[in-house]
Amino acid sequence: MTVRHDAIHANGAHFAFTTRWGGVSAVPYEELNLGGAVGDDPEAVLANRRIAAGSLGLDPARVVWMNQVHGNEVATVDRPFPARGAIPAVDGVVSAERGLALAVLTADCVPVLLADPVAGVVGAAHAGRPGMVAGIVPATVKAMVSLGAEPERMTARTGPSVCGRCYEVPEEMRTRVAESEPAAYAETRWGTPAVDVAAGVHAQLASLGVRDRADAGICTLESADHYSYRRDRTTGRLAGYVWLSPVSAGETAE
Repeated sequence: MTVRHDAIHANGAHFAFTTRWGGVSAVPYEELNLGGAVGDDPEAVLANRRIAAGSLGLDPARVVWMNQVHGNEVATVDRPFPARGAIPAVDGVVSAERGLALAVLTADCVPVLLADPVAGVVGAAHAGRPGMVAGIVPATVKAMVSLGAEPERMTARTGPSVCGRCYEVPEEMRTRVAESEPAAYAETRWGTPAVDVAAGVHAQLASLGVRDRADAGICTLESADHYSYRRDRTTGRLAGYVWLSPVSAGETAE
């Protein structure tokens, strides 16, 4: 069984985004559903999380998952949360623990992964339209700065998400979003009002001083290799992972 994912490595920082293939979930979650709150068999989800972690060389017990609620709260962690019931409702998580992977679940929203390898700090954020407007990205960057990171040193990667050409919304909603972040103002390919969340996220990152940024350039609604809530409604969740390589004995993070 082969897990398909895009992995990026930069100066000791690792970023990865899964596709929907290579897991054990049945229809309509086939195959690599990593979301535990979408109606899939919990044992299949746990198996998929083990499979995905293994494909990335990660210990599944050293992956931090969030209870995402489309808000702007951020948690600082040095280990995974102990159990589902104890996971706080947050949409951002940051850590200064090397080797600890932070994960974000999406199925159209923008997964935002951040790393400052010099400071040894990483962050992950779930930026849907409400979270982007609420400021989850600035809040996550601020939390990383509180741990010693600097925006100018950060690497930011955003993963597959619904693109602005496909994310149709009512005109009044586009207006409200654009009042918060003008870069998110968009139009569908067929000429109706739309929102480009990824563009809004990158504009926010740029305004914070994060220069090293890149987007996956994959629209989840258009791609059969990715889950899309807007397309399928009952569906699985993709995951984005970020982590820093542990520092070997005798080495420094510099």
